Amino acid sequence: MSASHLFEGRDVTVSEFRCTAVPGERPYAEQFAGYSLSYVRKGSFGCHHRGRFFELVTGSLLVGHPGDEFMCTHDHVCGDECLSFSFDDALIEEIGGDRRLWQAGAVAPVPELIVLGELAQASAVREQTLGLDEVGHLIASRFVATVSGEAERPAAPSLCDRRRAVESALWIDDNADQDIELADAAREAGVSPFHFLRLFAATIGVTPHQYLIRARLRRAARRLSEEDTPVTDIAYDVGFADLSNFTRTFTRAAGVSPLKFRKASRGERKIFQERLHRH
Repeated sequence: MSASHLFEGRDVTVSEFRCTAVPGERPYAEQFAGYSLSYVRKGSFGCHHRGRFFELVTGSLLVGHPGDEFMCTHDHVCGDECLSFSFDDALIEEIGGDRRLWQAGAVAPVPELIVLGELAQASAVREQTLGLDEVGHLIASRFVATVSGEAERPAAPSLCDRRRAVESALWIDDNADQDIELADAAREAGVSPFHFLRLFAATIGVTPHQYLIRARLRRAARRLSEEDTPVTDIAYDVGFADLSNFTRTFTRAAGVSPLKFRKASRGERKIFQERLHRH
């Protein structure tokens, strides 16, 4: 078993686990350190938990409860890969619901959770603009709603919450070249990350991380059209960690590469016209 941390925050930690166990390999007992949800993104494995046995396949969730013992087996397939979210006790308290739901052991592939699992995977490989910490909050609250059968209650921001969200958006915009996590923006707003994500999305229409990426893209587009600064320098200046991520994100948003966007902004309109003709 190999493990690597992808994200570590105050209330959400995201790890990637790759197991290479083969059929017949002797299993051993393990213990959950806290509340967790592990999305099976590849392969399958069996799990003994609280006197029950589960077969987890791609799209399933392994559910962790603090102190519970479990034992994984590989009787059918060699190995598996999981994207695992671990949650702070305070976040579980804020999400609410019966904590016995977290003793479910496993959840079969269901659409409501699969889509968030795949969204998490896309975020992990930087193909999405949603932050892993944000996906963690979403998948935890969606899990509770799905297993309990109770619909998630939409956020209804008060006037104070709306003002707080707008002020936070302005703060994110002013600091878009910095690394900003959900917990950072929430602390600046003076509320918990769980509450902040809900009120910000309900008020602004996008999540804080999505707004951060769009603020960076807006700055990049302006500089590409007004300056001759190398694309690489602009990418780093506006806050992207690497050029390939910037190029991929910008091209997906603009429909053309940063260099072609620069040329189009200088008068080569046929670049956008050619794209329209292709569609």
